[in-house]
Amino acid sequence: MAATSRNLATRKGGSQLAGELSETAKLALPMVLTQVGQIAMMTTDVAFIGHIGAEALAGTALASRIYLGSFTAGLGLLASIAPLTAQAFGAGNLAVVRRSLCTGLWLAMLVSLPIIAFALHGEQMLLVLGQAPVTARLAQRYLFGLVWGVAPALCFQVIRISMGAVNRPEPVLWITAAAIPVNAVLVYVLINGKLGVPRLELFGAGLATSLVNCGMFFSSLWFVRVRRPFRDYHLFTNTLSFDWPLMRQLIIVGGPISIASLIGFGATSAAALLAGLVSTTALAAHQIALQVAVILFLISFGISMATAVRVGHAIGRDDGFAVKRAGLTALLLGVATIAVLALAVTVVRFEIAKLFIADSAGNTEATIGLAAKLLLIAAVFSISDAAQSIAAGGLRGLKDTRVPLLLAGVSHGLIGFCLGYVLGLKLSLGVIGVWIGLSTGTAVYAVLLIVRFLKLANMLVRKR
Repeated sequence: MAATSRNLATRKGGSQLAGELSETAKLALPMVLTQVGQIAMMTTDVAFIGHIGAEALAGTALASRIYLGSFTAGLGLLASIAPLTAQAFGAGNLAVVRRSLCTGLWLAMLVSLPIIAFALHGEQMLLVLGQAPVTARLAQRYLFGLVWGVAPALCFQVIRISMGAVNRPEPVLWITAAAIPVNAVLVYVLINGKLGVPRLELFGAGLATSLVNCGMFFSSLWFVRVRRPFRDYHLFTNTLSFDWPLMRQLIIVGGPISIASLIGFGATSAAALLAGLVSTTALAAHQIALQVAVILFLISFGISMATAVRVGHAIGRDDGFAVKRAGLTALLLGVATIAVLALAVTVVRFEIAKLFIADSAGNTEATIGLAAKLLLIAAVFSISDAAQSIAAGGLRGLKDTRVPLLLAGVSHGLIGFCLGYVLGLKLSLGVIGVWIGLSTGTAVYAVLLIVRFLKLANMLVRKR
């Protein structure tokens, strides 16, 4: 009898794990593909801007640093919508689901104001940082086009997060897929002045992105208002009401996420600065490795978003075992997926490096060789990066964001940056030392977040 009971329990546990794995993968796949679609649009923009000239491309790179830094902070605040909505949905409380969406849209519009102001003064900030006046001026032209789409882009993210939290991320994927060719046509027309439109170059590229952001937002709004199951939720009942308590809760949960995101963004930016201090070849190799690492991160980030939703649903059902199972299953799925992709990167690392380097470029062989070495480190880095991203998603599902912020400061700042500086510049390991420091900080962060998630999940299990 005891053996039979154990066998039944094992079968039940295996069945629950398989079910959780299936649900997580089903939720994560559209989110991952949406991330890939956004990368495709960014790549299209860079390809068309590159035909304007090298200075235009450099100006775009600087503008992106200005824009993405502030936009990342805004997204961090909005990320708090996911756990609040998911927990309410898991508990069957559709009133809070409605209020979270409406309050999130208010928050997105408020957050867009400082981001716009920041972008409008991008040239002055770049000049203060010692950038060339011509490049800073080109960056500002691009930013002048981008600012019109800040509010729609953030509002689209609110709807995207809310759709994911109620287990329906597919409409956002469809909208993103449709936006890719539209974005390509608009960028081409506005940059080059086709179809009777004046030649706008960098301003046109930014304006095209803004127009696409507006289109994506209004398309998602249509889905929420018209299509099932969203219309059955009556998500825009009392849209104009301003829910101060919920707004305060979103800021309390989202504020630490925003700062932690900026710390991570700052760590990669600081690594680029350290690489630039080594040599131009080191900086070029660093950019290649970082680009590959970013692509792998976006895949794990899609799984991280799904993790926050699955954990939030379990919290809403008051199911501590499901919380732990959701987090560990997502970690298994994400780390295994990224490990396979990282292995593929190591196998074809020289071919990847050659894709980014023209044959006519100076010091080609040295750059390719160094980039190939960095890609080996980046492969290992991406696995720990996936683990920290997914563990952070699980903690967001628990609305635990303050301790992860503290851990981010210790891991990325005190460990990652300092170790990278010492190894890279003081011990003369160059950009390889910088990446070892970056990878070590990320690995420490991943371990600390996993330990934190398991501690909180086990506390919930013991309460039952």
